[in-house]
Amino acid sequence: MIGLSEDTVPTPTSPTRAPRFAAKVFSEGGWLQAVLDLEHRPGQERMAHAVAAAFRADEPLLFEAGTGIGKSLAYLVPGIIHASDCGRQLIVSTHTISLQEQIEKKDLLLCRALFKSVPELEKFAGFASTVLVGKSNYLCTSRLSHALAEKASLFDDSEYAELQRIADWADVTPTGLRHDLQPPPNADVWDSVNADSSACSRRNCDCERCFYQRARTRVRSAQVIVVNHALLFSLISAGGARAEGAGRDGSGVLFPGDFVVLDEAQTVPEVAEDNFGLSLSSIGVERALRHLYNPRTRRGIMNKRGGPEIRKKVADALDASGRFFSFLADTLLAQHPVVRVREAAAGEPLLRDPLAALERSVAKIADSLEEGRERDELMDQRARLRAIRGGIDEWLALANAGHVYWAERGGRKQSIVALRSAPVDVAPDLERCLFGAGVSVVCTSATLAVGGDMGPFAARIGAPSARAEVADSPFDFERNMRVFVAADIPPPSVHDARSSIDALADYVGFCCGRVEGGSLVLFTSYRDMNAVAALVGPSLVASGRPFLLQGGEYSRTELAQRMRDAGNAVLFGTDSFWTGVDVPGDALSQVVIARLPFSTPAHPIAEAKAELIRDRGGDPFGELTLPEAVMKFRQGAGRLIRTREDRGVITILDSRVLARTYGRLFMEGLPQRSFVRLTRENRLEQFRPFT
Repeated sequence: MIGLSEDTVPTPTSPTRAPRFAAKVFSEGGWLQAVLDLEHRPGQERMAHAVAAAFRADEPLLFEAGTGIGKSLAYLVPGIIHASDCGRQLIVSTHTISLQEQIEKKDLLLCRALFKSVPELEKFAGFASTVLVGKSNYLCTSRLSHALAEKASLFDDSEYAELQRIADWADVTPTGLRHDLQPPPNADVWDSVNADSSACSRRNCDCERCFYQRARTRVRSAQVIVVNHALLFSLISAGGARAEGAGRDGSGVLFPGDFVVLDEAQTVPEVAEDNFGLSLSSIGVERALRHLYNPRTRRGIMNKRGGPEIRKKVADALDASGRFFSFLADTLLAQHPVVRVREAAAGEPLLRDPLAALERSVAKIADSLEEGRERDELMDQRARLRAIRGGIDEWLALANAGHVYWAERGGRKQSIVALRSAPVDVAPDLERCLFGAGVSVVCTSATLAVGGDMGPFAARIGAPSARAEVADSPFDFERNMRVFVAADIPPPSVHDARSSIDALADYVGFCCGRVEGGSLVLFTSYRDMNAVAALVGPSLVASGRPFLLQGGEYSRTELAQRMRDAGNAVLFGTDSFWTGVDVPGDALSQVVIARLPFSTPAHPIAEAKAELIRDRGGDPFGELTLPEAVMKFRQGAGRLIRTREDRGVITILDSRVLARTYGRLFMEGLPQRSFVRLTRENRLEQFRPFT
């Protein structure tokens, strides 16, 4: 992970002009309108004022900004001014790559153009910005040079060929980032050359050549740092600003005295849960051990320093790892792919002694070396072994009373076993590390409220007393959106799943066949999606429509791009397509919501949360399941209208929005409240999409 511990950023304070300049930039006839010819948006002006005030006061703010408000500029302009005036750093965290790219390649350029064009703002035009990614994504040139020099002891022939490909790429890549290397590098080889090691440091690296050290320089001098939620909470979990030597008053989230905007904030609780818990997998443990020594290839970093004794210890640890994870697969996970662990000692501590013995041997060799790259490398491996041992011990003992523990199978062949844990209630952690960091934290999204109430979201993220505001979208949804609800589809039922799937497939085929542009069909499970795809897909293909299905050969990003390019594709997607997908224009003319997005109550996290709420005397459905589902529903429906010119239809194929009392919360969450009921008898007449 990127750190600044070698030279932390000072945190001077001076009066901020962010509120005063925000008023001049975003007012009607203001600088944004006059200089960049952008329309005045009252919601954007209101948000910019609220954000600037929160920055000045170092207070939290929750702001729901409807689609089209222009929220990025509303926080970037006052944020850059505040950062420059006060000598602090603005951290902007997003959930999706698409928004990260928009901020980097569009919004920050607009900010710079604005500042350059207004004399009073010209001093801010030189602001520096950078995108922050994790250390393991960067190539370290000094580790690469060492790997090339020691190739005979580290790699077999196929791995050496891959190492040479990385070396050739290193000569031409401007970034040294793993995602720029295609096809992606072999994971084991990349582990030997990436920057996620103490060996990659100013002491050991040429700071002009090492891609990671150059990135650190950009981070140190940047006023704006763009990051994703996963990395943000990974860094916070590793200590955040406190690990970097927080500001003089102890303030800061990532870096001393910084302040933070969390865009797409509706995903923050889930991402935080992932990063504040435990995650160890069978493949991760095996890769860590094989990095030391691979008995099959007889290669590894201990080849040079370790003799037969330490190689035997690695082999013993690999054997113990295989037996430990196989036992869990054959017993705990024999019937179900995800199983909650409620009692300690779900398995024997087979790895404890082999890992401890190996750790001692690695430490002994490291201690015999002088300070430098090789010793740093071995000390990293020692820490890695200790972390694995500690993680397994914690999982076996269910050591954290505030966490839920489970095991799961994954991978293409379901052969990878993972040990997981997560905080049952992440709010106290977020309250401590975010809202208790002594700096402003702004949470924004198009969907934070449930029935106009921000209370459920505020409680989930540990900010119950934060100021909360809502600004509605300026788009004309009444003119550009039509909503249809199928009233005669049987609700999901384990007793009669077939008839429900048949009815669902019938409606999906009908609705997609009647809309000329593209249709995004959102499911809540792969099982339902694949069942409907088997019934509907062949007829769509036969009619000449491109048919795209999540879970195949294309990634989520590739599927979205293919939908944009096709113009009339039908895309079936599950969880990740409910949020963060932008397909403007006729290429997305309909969003079909196959099922209301209620979470699976049997998942260990959901189960443990429900138990906690019941123990407090509350109602899990009303306090947790329903608010989460409404928020996700609003996100899914929000995929449709992304620009002022977009128009299309929302088709809801879950009759529970009509039959259940809670259905009104879903319908009230739509920007277009009026809708048309569909039945098989009336749908030919009543289903009238735009033409």
